[in-house]
Amino acid sequence: MSYSLAIFDLDGTLADSFPWFLRTINDIADRFGFRRVADDEIEALRHASSREILSTLEVPLWKLPMIARYVRRLKAEHAATIPLFPGVEAMLRTLAGNGVQLALVTSDSEANAREKLGEAASLFAHYDCSSSLFGKAAKFRRVTRRAGVGPAEVISIGDEVRDIDAARSAGIACGAVCWGYAAPAALRALAPDHIFERMDEIVAMLVPDSGAGVGKAEVRPGRR
Repeated sequence: MSYSLAIFDLDGTLADSFPWFLRTINDIADRFGFRRVADDEIEALRHASSREILSTLEVPLWKLPMIARYVRRLKAEHAATIPLFPGVEAMLRTLAGNGVQLALVTSDSEANAREKLGEAASLFAHYDCSSSLFGKAAKFRRVTRRAGVGPAEVISIGDEVRDIDAARSAGIACGAVCWGYAAPAALRALAPDHIFERMDEIVAMLVPDSGAGVGKAEVRPGRR
């Protein structure tokens, strides 16, 4: 399968933000009046969909825009403490150097995304940021039109169940990474078009003849 446009998620896919999220979630819960997350609930939540998580934590849907704005502000304050996963920059440079257009669709702000990506930010031809929790499908369609390619030439690469759902709603291929927020078993259960257990597998699938030496160590979600 040949893809000319790769649309990436940011948090949990390119940026190792899950440890920051775990340190922050209960402060956010206290501020907005939803249920705190106990340590022994984390793994179960990694197997749940976004709607199931919201229901479990008793988050009112009408509060989501306010929560999203607050989280983006917090991320801006702590951007320097949220690193990219090992091998991300080399992977992105290899894809871009072999003619694959790169796009970023994220619920975070473009300013936060560019700060996290650092020098790699210039590799992205398209940004569509500050998406709502369930608004990615529309952004995938918009980025696809902007890139001037057909849906069959596009793959979305993310780390959550909602990324797979959004890609299918937009009529594009979906790839899931195993080092992010959602548990690999939860992603596999939805049978995405591609599963990536290591960063170098993204390059191997998108540009198999590149011969690039992207690190082959398996990336695992952090727990700091």
